[in-house]
Amino acid sequence: MELTNLIFLAPIAGILSIIAASFFAYDVLKKDVGDKSMQDISAAVQEGAMAYLNKQYTVIGIVGIVLAIIIAFVLGWQIALTFIIGALLSASAGYIGMNVSVRANVRTAAAAKNSLKNALNVAFRGGAVTGLAVVGLSLLGVSLMYIIFNDIHYVVGFGFGASLISLFARIGGGIFTKAADVGADIVGKVESDLDEDDPRNPATIADNVGDNVGDCAGMGADLFETYAVTLLASMMIGATIGDQYVAFPLILGSAAIIASIVAIFFVRLGSDNKIMKALYKGVIAASIISIILFLIIALVGLNNINYFFITLVGIAITLLMVVFTEYYTSTKYRPVKEIAKASQTGAGTNVISGLSFGFESTILPVIIIVIGILVSYSLGDGWNNSLNGLYAIAIAAVAMLSTTGVIVALDSYGPITDNAGGIAEMSNQPKEVRVITDELDAVGNTTKAVTKGYAIGSAALGALALFAEYRDKVDAQFSIDNPLVLVGLLIGAVLPFAFTSLTMRAVSRAASSVILEVRRQIKELGILNGETKPEYGRCVSIVTSAALKEMIIPGAMAVIVPVLVGLIFGSVALGGTLIGIIVVGLMLAMTLNNAGGAWDNAKKLIEEGNYGGKGSEAHKAAVVGDTVGDPTKDTSGPGLNALIKVVNMVAILTFALYTTGGLFF
Repeated sequence: MELTNLIFLAPIAGILSIIAASFFAYDVLKKDVGDKSMQDISAAVQEGAMAYLNKQYTVIGIVGIVLAIIIAFVLGWQIALTFIIGALLSASAGYIGMNVSVRANVRTAAAAKNSLKNALNVAFRGGAVTGLAVVGLSLLGVSLMYIIFNDIHYVVGFGFGASLISLFARIGGGIFTKAADVGADIVGKVESDLDEDDPRNPATIADNVGDNVGDCAGMGADLFETYAVTLLASMMIGATIGDQYVAFPLILGSAAIIASIVAIFFVRLGSDNKIMKALYKGVIAASIISIILFLIIALVGLNNINYFFITLVGIAITLLMVVFTEYYTSTKYRPVKEIAKASQTGAGTNVISGLSFGFESTILPVIIIVIGILVSYSLGDGWNNSLNGLYAIAIAAVAMLSTTGVIVALDSYGPITDNAGGIAEMSNQPKEVRVITDELDAVGNTTKAVTKGYAIGSAALGALALFAEYRDKVDAQFSIDNPLVLVGLLIGAVLPFAFTSLTMRAVSRAASSVILEVRRQIKELGILNGETKPEYGRCVSIVTSAALKEMIIPGAMAVIVPVLVGLIFGSVALGGTLIGIIVVGLMLAMTLNNAGGAWDNAKKLIEEGNYGGKGSEAHKAAVVGDTVGDPTKDTSGPGLNALIKVVNMVAILTFALYTTGGLFF
C-alpha cells in the first residue's frame, strides 16, 4: 500500500481531534457552576487570565509580524505564510485550552461537593480539551501545509512560528505564574501564617490566574511546537529517502490521535480511589492502542517490521520518562521524603537536598535516551546508512508523541484542580470539599512534573533530528579538532545558562514587587482582620506588566544568537552551537524541572502532617525551598525546551546565509 495515497488521513484525523475536543468542552461546560461566591472568584480568574493572554499575544503578534516581513524578503513568501499559520495555530491551541480550563475549575469545585469521582471526571475532561486541541491543530496544520505546497522545506516556517509562540508563552506565562506564587507564599505562608489560597492574601487571584497562563496556555504551546517540529524533522529527513518516508510520520500521527481520543474514556476512578492510577490508565491505553495501529502501518505501509520496533522504542522511552520523573517528584518515594526530612534542619539543607536530587534525576533518563538512540539507529540500519539511522531516531521521537493528547490533558488537569482548591478555599466551602480538591491537586503537582519530563525527553530526540537536517543542508563535518566547532560548542553550552539566569532573575524582580504590594496592603489596609477586601487587581497588574516586559530579551536571544554565530563564525561553528545547546539544555532542563517538582511536593508532604506539619519550622523551610523551585520548574526549565528548538529552527531556516568560516574565519 502506498502511504502517500493515505496522506489525506492526517488532516481528517486533525479535524476529528478538534471535534472530540469540542465534545469534551460541551460536556464540561454543561456541569454545575456552584454558588455565587464560587462563580465570582472563578470570573475574576477568567478575566485576569484572558486579559493577560490577550496582551501577551498582542506583543508576540508585533514581533511575529516583523519577523514575517523579514522572512518574506529573505526566504520567500511561502515560508513567511507557513510561519504565520504555525504561530496562529499554536496560539489558538493554548487559547482554546485555557478558555475551557478557567471554566472547568469552578465546575470541578462544584463537583467536589458530590464526590471525588465526579470532580476527577470534570477536571480531566477539561484538560482533555487542551490535549486534543494541541495534537489536532498541530497535525492539521503540518499536513495541510505539506499537501498545499508539496515541498516539506516550505513547511519549516510552520515549525518556526510554532516554536516562537511556544518560547514566548513559556517565558511570559512562567514569569507571571511564579512571580505571583512566590509573592503569595513568602508573605502569606512564611510571614503571615496563612493557608494556601487564603482570601485575605491579595496575591491569590494572580496566583490562580498564573496557573492557567503558565501550565495550560504555556504547556499547550510547548507541546504543540514539539509535536509539529518533531513531525517536520522526521519528514525532512524522510524526504531525502523517499515519499513513503515523508508520509509515514503523518500516518503515525493520525493513528496516535485515534488512540488518544479512545484512551480518554479509560480514565476512570476505581474502587480504590487512587487518582494517579486512574490517570495512568489513559496513558497506558493510548500506548497500547498506538502500538497495535503502528504495527499495522509498519507492515502494510512500509513492509518493514523494524519500523514497528522503532516505534516501540519511542513509546518505551515515554513510559520510562514518566516513571523516572514520578519517582523523583512524587510524595511516595525517597527523594521527596528526604527533602522533606532535610527541611527539619532549615531552609539551607532543604535547598541543598533538592538540588542534589535534581542533579541525580538526570542520570536514568539520559541512560534511557542513549539506549533509545542506539537501538533506533541500529534498527534503522544506521551503521550502514547514517541517513536511515537518523530517520529511525526521528521516528522514535514521533512515536514518543503518540500519547501527547493524554499527556497534555494530564498537565492541564493540574491547574484546573489547583484553581478548584483555591475557589473552594476562598468561597468558604465545607471542609470535605477542600479535602477532595486537595487530593486532586496533590496528584496534579506530580502530573505537571511528569508532563514536563515527557516534554524534555521528546524535545531531546526531536532536536537531534533537527540537527541532522541542518548537517545535511550545510554538508559539513563537525570535528572537535576544528576550533570553530569548539567555539560553537561553548556558545551553545552557555546559552541555556544565560537563558536561565535571565528568566529566574525576572521572576525574582517581579516577585519582589508582589511581596512589597502584599505587605503594603497588610499594613495600610489591615486586610488580615478579614473586614477589608484585598485589592487583588493590583497584584495581577504587577505580574502582567513584569511578564510582558521581561519575556522580550530571552525570546529575542533565541533568534539573534544563532544568526550572529552563523554570520561571524560560519556554518560549522553554528553546528557546534546546536550540539552544545542540545546536550547542555537537556541536562539543565531536567535538573530544573525535577528539583522544582520535588521541592513543591516536599512542601505538600509536610502540609499533610508529616515532619512537623503546617506551621512548623520544617514547613517554613519547605516553603522557602518551594519558592526556589517555582521558577526552576515552571519558568526556566520548560522554557529551555522551546529555546533548544527555536535555535535549531533558526539555523535550518537561515543556513544559506552563512559561509563555512563566517565573516572573519
